[in-house]
Amino acid sequence: MKNLQVVDKGFSSVPIIDISALISRKGDRYSIGSQIKQACRESGFFYIIGHGVDESLQQRLEELSRQFFAQDLETKLKIRMALAGIAWRGYFPIGGELTSGKPDLKEGIYFGAQLPQEHPLVEAGTPMHGSNLFPANIPQFGETVLEYMEAMTNLGHTLMMGIALSLGLEESYFADRYTSDPLVLFRIFNYPPNLSPSDGEPIWGVGEHTDYGVLTILKQDDSGGLEVKSKSSWVAAPPVPGSFVCNIGDMLEKMTGGLYRSTPHRVQNQSQNHRLSFPFFFDPNFDVEVKAIQLDKIVANNDASDRWDKANIHDFRGTYGDYVLSKVSKVFPELRRSVL
Repeated sequence: MKNLQVVDKGFSSVPIIDISALISRKGDRYSIGSQIKQACRESGFFYIIGHGVDESLQQRLEELSRQFFAQDLETKLKIRMALAGIAWRGYFPIGGELTSGKPDLKEGIYFGAQLPQEHPLVEAGTPMHGSNLFPANIPQFGETVLEYMEAMTNLGHTLMMGIALSLGLEESYFADRYTSDPLVLFRIFNYPPNLSPSDGEPIWGVGEHTDYGVLTILKQDDSGGLEVKSKSSWVAAPPVPGSFVCNIGDMLEKMTGGLYRSTPHRVQNQSQNHRLSFPFFFDPNFDVEVKAIQLDKIVANNDASDRWDKANIHDFRGTYGDYVLSKVSKVFPELRRSVL
């Protein structure tokens, strides 16, 4: 048994991994697993290419999203989050979401798996489950979002196979225990042009944070602005044509005892254009208890003072639903008071 000391050695760039062998189930999947392992240990972030997601679908999603955000606020508020209640779906305006108690400089729409009213979880009043709100005046919007979410869900299952291989586990490890019925959450964010004063504090589109679950798959437009925290600096993760940016979340750091890092990141739109981003969260089933994986003995850094929020995720006990609700309710405190 090896003794693996988890340390932050710092990094200067985010690696690019070609996952075509994972997609095709041909070629050297273990080499991809090795690259994923290095990326998850060093930075917690990596680009993927060779993913096979239809480019025309991505373009259609971006075009329809720009069409939606170009509308006046009154029109966008017709699908505001308050209308979806406990399902936590719909539109929020600029400043409507908080990071560490501070309003983000972004607007967005929340989506999730499309569940009918008669679904058992919906009938039971389970938070974050239900139907989506789509703009009635953009007919293709809903079908395009659902088609994209299906593609991302399939990609998420494939990437979790690669992450399992990276840890020396059987390919189906995560599907067998956590993600056979994943909690899938999708966001479309619009960051307005840079408003930061030249001589003052920067205004963040979204401040320093980590993601909550196991895997995030991000499509970003050409504007740039994403930064990843290294040991002593912030590293840019600019757009790479034909790629997605992937990063791991708090639950995978907990599962691996800190071997894999849930790395803080932030966004500032430094361009003079509206910036669109499309984060897709592929997370454990809402009701599953998250437990540590029995890996080689790991010496993790469990000092909560190192984390951006001073929380020790290794001390957390409970279901993923417990964890994600505790987090989401802090970024939408007004909604929390009305629906939870």
